[in-house]
Amino acid sequence: MAGVIAGVVVIAAVGWALSTRLRSPADEAARRVAPRPSLVTAAVERRKLVSTVVTSGTLEYGSPLPINLAGAVGGPVGDPVGGASGLQRATRAPRKGRIKEGAVLMEVNGRPAFALRGSVPMHRTITPGSKGDDVRQLQRALRRLGFGGPLTGVFDRATIAALTRMYTKKGYEAQQPTLTDRQAYDTLRKAVQTAQETLATEKQALDQGRDVLPLKVKLDNAEADMTSAKRALKEAEAQRLTPEDETGLAAADAAVRAAEEKLAAAEQALETARTQPTPSPTATPTSRTSVVAATQPPADTGLLRMRVENARADLAAAREARGRVLEKARQARDKRLEELRKAVRTAEETLVTARQALRQARQLSPTRLKVAGARKDVAAAKSMLAEYARTYGTSVPPGEVVFLPKLPARVQKVSVKAGQRIEDEVATVTSSSFMVTASVEAAESELLRAGMEASIELDTGTTYRATLTAVGDRAEVPGAEKPADGAVPILLTPAKSKGLKAGTAVTARVTVGATEEPVLVVPVVAVITSADGKARVRVEDAPDRTKDVEVRTGLTADGNVEVTGELKEGDRVVVSGG
Repeated sequence: MAGVIAGVVVIAAVGWALSTRLRSPADEAARRVAPRPSLVTAAVERRKLVSTVVTSGTLEYGSPLPINLAGAVGGPVGDPVGGASGLQRATRAPRKGRIKEGAVLMEVNGRPAFALRGSVPMHRTITPGSKGDDVRQLQRALRRLGFGGPLTGVFDRATIAALTRMYTKKGYEAQQPTLTDRQAYDTLRKAVQTAQETLATEKQALDQGRDVLPLKVKLDNAEADMTSAKRALKEAEAQRLTPEDETGLAAADAAVRAAEEKLAAAEQALETARTQPTPSPTATPTSRTSVVAATQPPADTGLLRMRVENARADLAAAREARGRVLEKARQARDKRLEELRKAVRTAEETLVTARQALRQARQLSPTRLKVAGARKDVAAAKSMLAEYARTYGTSVPPGEVVFLPKLPARVQKVSVKAGQRIEDEVATVTSSSFMVTASVEAAESELLRAGMEASIELDTGTTYRATLTAVGDRAEVPGAEKPADGAVPILLTPAKSKGLKAGTAVTARVTVGATEEPVLVVPVVAVITSADGKARVRVEDAPDRTKDVEVRTGLTADGNVEVTGELKEGDRVVVSGG
């Protein structure tokens, strides 16, 4: 009985299992129909929206600039200053780190290469008398460093003195003329002396010729006569009276003075006689003197008047005689001057004749060609010496100054070691401030403009404010790797450098747009464009029920977009489903 029951149970179990696995075609089709989809929504938010371009970059010192010496230091190649072989070798290589204006960047063959601020590259040897913008740039640097000097744009003595002070302070000697220069100068100087000696010899040979010597003697005599005649005329013009004239004039002056005295005495006697008192008939004599006066007859003034007239006539005659003496002296002087002037004219004519005769004799002499050639040689030798002397003296070789756009700067890379030949780049300098080198896709670069606000984030999470400095070709850094195809280089400058380290990888974010105030934002996928070209969103107004709301879109950032329309914060917009 128990076995029968067990068998029934097993059969029932097998039947149930089969019934659960076996379905009709209708049941199977019903099971395969998809369930009704549900709506996926997102809330409308109110917040500020910021659009950024994000990229990764590397922190480096800014404005890298490769440095090449513009030429040799010291003397030219082959000069003993540069060594027996004339090679330019680094005797002290550049050192990494900060470098300021006036510092010695490196040494080549024991000579310095100074770092000075300036935009005009060193391109020549600056020699005495050199003019130009490079000279004025050097003068400005010398003045900034406190060595004085003018701002004339001319490499003159005052500038050379200031340059010498800079070299001396740094323990060097300013570049003096090299051995080759000194030898060349001495050769030119001796050439002038030789040409002058040759000219003197040829002139002496010409003057000693039989057809020239007598005429030269005549010319010398004519020149002496001319000098003597002019001197005599000059002395005569300065002398108003001769000794004889002075004697005659002195006698005439004495006669005039005597006549003047005689006239004065006669006039006094006449005046005395006229003022003599006349005796009164009623007078009573009181003394013997009174008796005599009363009895003296009146003076006879007629004779006295005659004496006065005669004295006046004598004075007039004396004065006339003096005038005749002066006139005679004047006439004699005029005659003497005329004779002397005539003598000068005669001497001039004789001198001109003598010169012409000597000139003709010299021109006809076979030796004159030698004299003319020797004279030309002297002029040419002097011209060459003067031309060389204008640039002879203290100079600035092209390799001894490196002009950099900004100083202080940093030596970031050293490309030459002590003992190596100077051939190409010697170092790379950068500014003291940091920059971030990065690249973005070409489409993103269209959104970027120099001056945009940005930020950089270190791997520690620290964020620094920055500015987008350059985009595209202007952002290319010399010596840096080229960005991948289709990428555009960019440069960013951090607002501060404290805590930053060169070579650090950073994340850079450039703000390309932002709303001033909080705005309504929805996911970009929630915005659809209808057949009429207007933007709409679907707003859920009840479970499984929506309505279309027309909106206007604004700034897009981080998958969200600014919208305006009949929406409010907290509304649910459909992003998928339904």
